[in-house]
Amino acid sequence: MEKSLKTNKQKFKRLEKMIEHGDRPWQGLLIIIAISVILLMAAIGYMLWKDSSQSRVLFGIRFLLPTSDPSWDPVNDDFQAWPFIFGTLLTSLAAIVIALPISLGIGIFLAELCPHWLRTPLNWLVELLAAIPSVIYGLWGIFVFLPKVVAPVGAGLATTFANIPILDQLFKGPMPASGSSRLAASLILTIMIIPTISAISRDVFLAIPASQREAALALGATRWEMIYQVLIPYGLSGILGALILGLGRALGETMAVTMVIGNSIESSVSLLRPGYTMASIIANEFAEAVSKLHSSSLIEIGLVLFFLTLLLNSLARLLVWNVARKTRMEVRA
Repeated sequence: MEKSLKTNKQKFKRLEKMIEHGDRPWQGLLIIIAISVILLMAAIGYMLWKDSSQSRVLFGIRFLLPTSDPSWDPVNDDFQAWPFIFGTLLTSLAAIVIALPISLGIGIFLAELCPHWLRTPLNWLVELLAAIPSVIYGLWGIFVFLPKVVAPVGAGLATTFANIPILDQLFKGPMPASGSSRLAASLILTIMIIPTISAISRDVFLAIPASQREAALALGATRWEMIYQVLIPYGLSGILGALILGLGRALGETMAVTMVIGNSIESSVSLLRPGYTMASIIANEFAEAVSKLHSSSLIEIGLVLFFLTLLLNSLARLLVWNVARKTRMEVRA
């Protein structure tokens, strides 16, 4: 009996060593892949920094700052990025403002209210929206969305807010007859980022321990009170993370925005006027850059966009991780 026990122990030890030796190559491969991703990001950043040196040296910080008369003149080699930075921020923030309540409502419904038989098909449909190519959104926007939705909505907004201070500048017309405008880009971006924010918000709500729901209901809260007084505050950092990830997607979107925004350098702050974003100016002009300084200026815009999206995505991941960590700590407790 003792001999058989010793034999089994020896077999188990040999098996553990085999498993350990088998894990090491796999762990090494994962480490190499992780380091490769970091090196790739660093290489992209270095390339953008190096190839934008001519623009950075010549224009300095003036390239990024707002001025009374911003210029983008390839003929005279005079470039300023502020109109594109402003257009990117304006369209992206407008898209976030519109998408937040819609996405949060979808996330709450899928996680808390949706019948089980309907949850899987709806999850699939919401995530399918994220898989539609950007150019398809752009084509649909040009031929359907702009004439049928954006143009009448823009006219209504211009009329409604014409006499309200501050808002009258934001919705100052006239909008082009085609409907191509920053508002069109914002609405297209809204549709494109809803799947991202909805899916992450849904996962955040599903990650909240059931004990939080049970405690609120046991104290006499209704289902809606439990949702907006307990679940939303509990998962707020994760919802903010979802919002920032959606913002990162909106900032970097190219084709759909390029096709509907109108591509015009204007100093107007109005959503109803055509404009440009950082991604759309690069897509439109990089292949036809007329000088090395022109190319360098476009690459510097890409550098700004790269660091902005990297910062936002890192912050979003940190916020989502914070919710997951808090949930694990409560489960262990």
